Amino acid sequence: QVQLVESGGGLVQPGGSLRLSCAASGFTFSSSVMNWYRQAPGKERELVAESIAAGGSTNYADSVKGRFTISRDNAKKTVYLQMDSLKPEDTAVYYCNAITRGPFSRQYWGQGTQVTVSS
Repeated sequence: QVQLVESGGGLVQPGGSLRLSCAASGFTFSSSVMNWYRQAPGKERELVAESIAAGGSTNYADSVKGRFTISRDNAKKTVYLQMDSLKPEDTAVYYCNAITRGPFSRQYWGQGTQVTVSS
């Protein structure tokens, strides 16, 4: 059974930091692309950061470049999103996403964790 369980969300003041975690199970984590998406009220879900398994490359949305960092621990089957210098516009539900490799590629989603940036 595939599971993606996010944690680490909460309320933070502007300029603060949070670290999200996503614990994965039920699929081959080390070879999978792992992503963080977010969805703000009334807006479409958007890709925030991705971690490409092969080569360890990462990509970020322009809106978070230089502030957010995605990382992964293949031994723990966990992907992280370090969020610094948070802004009110970062307020959203953040979702962990996995895309498995191979001829039978699958996509999985976590349940989401709320991040609220407000004073």
